Amino acid sequence: MASTRAGQWPSAGPHTPEIRHPPTLSNLQPAHITMTDPFKSFDDSTQAKPPAVSRNVFAIAGISVTVFGLQELRAEASEVACLWLLHPRLGTQKRMIRVANATITDWNTRNKDTPSAKGLIAVAFDQRNHGSREIEPLANESWKKGNPRHAQDMFSIFQGTARDTSVLMDYIAAYTFPRGEHKITENLVLGVSLGGHAAWSCLLHEPRITAGVVIIGCPDYINLMADRARLSKLPSWTKSDPPGAEILGSEALPASFLDTVKRLDPASMMLQHVDCGPSTGPLREGPLPQASESEQQVLRPILNRTLAGKRILNLSGGIDKLVPYHRGQLFLDWFKKTIAPDGWYGDGAVSFEDIIDEAAGHEVTDKMIDQAVRFISETLAPGSDATGRGSVRESKM
Repeated sequence: MASTRAGQWPSAGPHTPEIRHPPTLSNLQPAHITMTDPFKSFDDSTQAKPPAVSRNVFAIAGISVTVFGLQELRAEASEVACLWLLHPRLGTQKRMIRVANATITDWNTRNKDTPSAKGLIAVAFDQRNHGSREIEPLANESWKKGNPRHAQDMFSIFQGTARDTSVLMDYIAAYTFPRGEHKITENLVLGVSLGGHAAWSCLLHEPRITAGVVIIGCPDYINLMADRARLSKLPSWTKSDPPGAEILGSEALPASFLDTVKRLDPASMMLQHVDCGPSTGPLREGPLPQASESEQQVLRPILNRTLAGKRILNLSGGIDKLVPYHRGQLFLDWFKKTIAPDGWYGDGAVSFEDIIDEAAGHEVTDKMIDQAVRFISETLAPGSDATGRGSVRESKM
């Protein structure tokens, strides 16, 4: 995804324009939230819910966009951070309301005695082919649900959503702060499941996004989908000898599609430049070697362009069967060694936290949201970007 420009958002407060006939969130109900809705356990939690913050809806670039927290902005806060919220597959932007409430409330509470502190707003919109933008329900389904193009559909949808995020950044300020009342000086992204995949793309390909939270997403799309093809018992997996030998390049994962993934997906983009030895099958197995000096010369410009200086929180479920942590783990282990203070890209100042909720499946838990809220407020705090070297934190909860 090509890099683009910068942006911001609106509200019907004293410092924002009045909007006529805005669409309402009541019209944006999920079409098919199922028992696998990642937010179900979070919704059912007995933990105290954060207070609701203001919501304003705008039509921007043909997309219905909800902006949270505009009316809570203080006039003294000349600078504003924007948190882009990307929802799960089969959901809509409505699923991100509580996340918006929690993050904005926490930041505003921390700064209640500092009127001039940077403000925070959050933005949500329907991913492509979801909610108000749905044109083909089957395209949102899996192989097991009868969609033969599951891999291409899912990847193109969330990559499109990442590009939509960049487009909306270009125009948000013209709708939210048309008189220049505030200026968006920082952009963050938080995505869940399908939105987590999209968040990785935003981090890689949008230079204006400097920090992100990935919740139950995966940075190694081909490894994830090859394993899902195995579990789905696709004929292109089962009918080869040995099983799976011909899955890469089959109709399930066409060669032209694999070329696209190599340009856009974190693991495929980087590991194609690393000699990982002879392949024994379509799935990545065993530890990945660190890049040689010549490979580092190729990878350094890529990392400089995509991730240098960025902060990332990766939250995973320890017993997640839909997006298993272990399918991204080989790449993540390689990545963490690369960016660690003593790694060959330790001078890239990438901060990476890798946290696993050991009892969680493919779900958003209270613990995950607590960590996400903590990370966002720490990222926005003055001096959070002072370090000159990379850092890696790993923990389980």
